[in-house]
Amino acid sequence: MHRHTNGFFRGAGILTGLLMAQSLGGCAGSHRTFGSDAAFLKANTDSTIVLGADPHGPRVAVVADYQGRVMTSSPTGDSGVSCGFLNHDLIASGELQPHINAFGGENRFWLGPEGGQFALFFPPGAGFNLDDWQTPPVIDSEPFRLVDSSSTVARFERSASLVNYSGTRFDLRINRDIELLDNSKIASVIHGPVGSMKAVGYETRNRVTNTGANAWTKDKGLVSIWLLGMFNPGPHTTIVLPYRAGSEAELGTYINDEYFGKVPAERLKRAKNVFFFRGDTQYRSKVGLPPARATPVAGSWDADLGLLTIVQYDSPGPGVTDYVNSMWEIQDRPFGGDVINSYNDGPTTPGGKALGGFYEIETSSPALALKPGESGTHVSRTIHLQGDRTALDAVARRVLGVGLDEIEAAFGT
Repeated sequence: MHRHTNGFFRGAGILTGLLMAQSLGGCAGSHRTFGSDAAFLKANTDSTIVLGADPHGPRVAVVADYQGRVMTSSPTGDSGVSCGFLNHDLIASGELQPHINAFGGENRFWLGPEGGQFALFFPPGAGFNLDDWQTPPVIDSEPFRLVDSSSTVARFERSASLVNYSGTRFDLRINRDIELLDNSKIASVIHGPVGSMKAVGYETRNRVTNTGANAWTKDKGLVSIWLLGMFNPGPHTTIVLPYRAGSEAELGTYINDEYFGKVPAERLKRAKNVFFFRGDTQYRSKVGLPPARATPVAGSWDADLGLLTIVQYDSPGPGVTDYVNSMWEIQDRPFGGDVINSYNDGPTTPGGKALGGFYEIETSSPALALKPGESGTHVSRTIHLQGDRTALDAVARRVLGVGLDEIEAAFGT
């Protein structure tokens, strides 16, 4: 979930009611097929594109109406598991909701920051509360224009003007390209051959161009490209977040684990060079890795489905430290935000229901200080793998730095 920290609690009860009123569909242990989800999307939107010509092979469903969002994918075609979380009730309703439309999707385009003096989700002079909070329609309810598509690529474009909390206007153009990756390109991400494993992978190239007359500067606020992926959880799903080792004196805090209150030790564990975080939707929590700690990759392992997910992005490197801060308050460090985040949904009250039943892996670009005509890009790749456990274990070790046995042992799964 894309809510940040302290200011959230000032509107927590209202937000809970809001999202539950949107009837977020799906639950842990409920695994739909890609074919049924793709048919559902085609029946309820006019802009669903399926990448992948083989109904038994890798497939990806994209919806232009939802900002060129990757809604779901599968390594094994129409009869295979649908990896992305879909909000079936909200999509089927055909109605737009106030504040946000949480349609779901395993890779969606957003812009940050959300809160703070340079917020894009609050108008100038507004209070940092839910009544004044509004997801900009261009990244929530308005479509992106389909430029062209094929069986493996879909390209989208959208122009927009946004005004931040400080009154700075951003005229910009968004370009978003989605490409279904073949096994040779997947092999470059997982550092080895796909072999007998079943795999689906896609790359999203997201570019923001300053189309205005003025440069974007830190004193007036900057924007960032923010990609959020909502995935179906499981009782034995573990999120794996590799981190850069080093002393706190040298690199600072290891992880921000206090977005919704400190995460209990039994739900977040630190091992050598990785954090393990539960993705079971039984306890609402969020964590984030700062730029000095973040690596260019994160992932998850669903032990019940035998599904290994890898999210990799093009990192500018450890020397880049300005990332926008989305806390709902006037900030001391507006460029002290996180690079990678993960959210686990869960009940908002004891014995209650989860808001929707999903977990997220999120990545962000650095803050974009762009002169007129300049562009900033954030590239992300998502890979889902199923197959022989030994082969999957080798991928986990190469890419995430930890094997499947250790991942499962972290929480006794």
